Amino acid sequence: MNPRRRLAAWRRSRLGTRLALGLGALALVVFAVVGVVTVGIMQHYLEQRLDAQLVDSQSQQLVKLKKMGGMPSPSYGWYSAVFEVGDGETKPKSGSVLPVDVQGLSSAAADAIDSSVLRTVWIRDAGWYRVRACPLDSGEVLLSAASQTDLYRTVNQLITVEVVAFLIALALLVIVGRIVLKRGLRPLSEMAGTAHDIAAHDLTESADLSVRATGDGGGAEVEELRSAFNLMLAHIESSLAARTAVNERLRRFVADASHELRTPLTSIRGYADLFRYAAANEPAEREAHLAKIRAETARMSVLVDDLLLLARLDSTEMDALVRPEDVDVVELVEAAADAFRAGRPGHPLTVEPGPASVVLRGDPSRLRQVLDNLLANAAIHTPDGTPVTVSLSLEGAGVVVVQVIDAGDGIAAENTERIFDRFFRVDDSRNRRNGGSGLGLAVVRSLVEAHGGTVEVESRPGRTAFTVRLPITRG
Repeated sequence: MNPRRRLAAWRRSRLGTRLALGLGALALVVFAVVGVVTVGIMQHYLEQRLDAQLVDSQSQQLVKLKKMGGMPSPSYGWYSAVFEVGDGETKPKSGSVLPVDVQGLSSAAADAIDSSVLRTVWIRDAGWYRVRACPLDSGEVLLSAASQTDLYRTVNQLITVEVVAFLIALALLVIVGRIVLKRGLRPLSEMAGTAHDIAAHDLTESADLSVRATGDGGGAEVEELRSAFNLMLAHIESSLAARTAVNERLRRFVADASHELRTPLTSIRGYADLFRYAAANEPAEREAHLAKIRAETARMSVLVDDLLLLARLDSTEMDALVRPEDVDVVELVEAAADAFRAGRPGHPLTVEPGPASVVLRGDPSRLRQVLDNLLANAAIHTPDGTPVTVSLSLEGAGVVVVQVIDAGDGIAAENTERIFDRFFRVDDSRNRRNGGSGLGLAVVRSLVEAHGGTVEVESRPGRTAFTVRLPITRG
């Protein structure tokens, strides 16, 4: 198989299989190192033991030969002989027990004329032998040769036993390790199954992502991964829910904006047609149609301005839209109250006494727009004669509180949560006798939040209070 294909197949294999095979490869290396070291130590031990036996055997024979003379007696089935070394020749004495091939033994005897020699010699038709030669008196050398066949047989048996034992241990390690790894990696497989379940869901229309990685076990790392996985799913679910809500609001916004813009455009078109048909009629009739066109145009202009303002507040242009400076909120409240009294004489307005001056960092025109919208909202949704109250107070040392309170019928509890939504009206029939475009309170909330503040409403029959809290900051 092509090496690249083998590598690709290895990468596609299961993690448990790869870990088990990797563990087996590591164990094989360890077993090989342990086997080589064990065999080397055993062989060295057996060689040292054989050398010690040769030394002990020759020590006993030396005492006997020096006292009684004669020939050495073979021990353990070894070869034993006395070599005469002299005149450049080395030959065994008669009566020595030796193999047919004595060349290697003669060489060892010749080298031992002055001191003992210990070496391994190959003897033809007999194999490897461990040879020790030590000098005797008058140019003679005592030589003993012990076969290493048993030593090598023992080492080979040890190698065989180790290979078989290591192979069995390796097989058991891979099989048991694969089972253990499969069980240990089961939580990861379950999380992979959860991911496949998620992939099977259609998330384009629904934000329902209730699937979670369940189960336990796998250790602290897997538990941490499971928790992080579930936390990620929770974040994704909340993001999808937020996206769905935004898309729904966008659809509703587009529908409401289209409706709101379509109504004045239809009116303008109708009055324009009437103006064309009435062009030859009385000037008063023509002027009435033009006045209606101008009124609808002005209302549409206000609506477009509010939409543009909200769009800019939602975008990164907010900093350019709000130009903060030091402004006295008390002066803004008094100016808004004077304008309300002049424009809405049918609603008695009371400004409760408060601090003489409260200076904060804000855009005076935008804060004035907040106050005008709240006062206009109180007048639009209450009948003539309904009293309206404006109060200003300090909450601690860093927050100014402005309240606009009316004594109207109040707002139903189910509507207070959506009262600041764009195009939301308490009157679902879109009857404009009870209100404007539904953007005034949305503009209020966006402008207050742009100044770092909050706005909320509390309502019951006979009392509706809009409360604005703004932080007092200085430039």
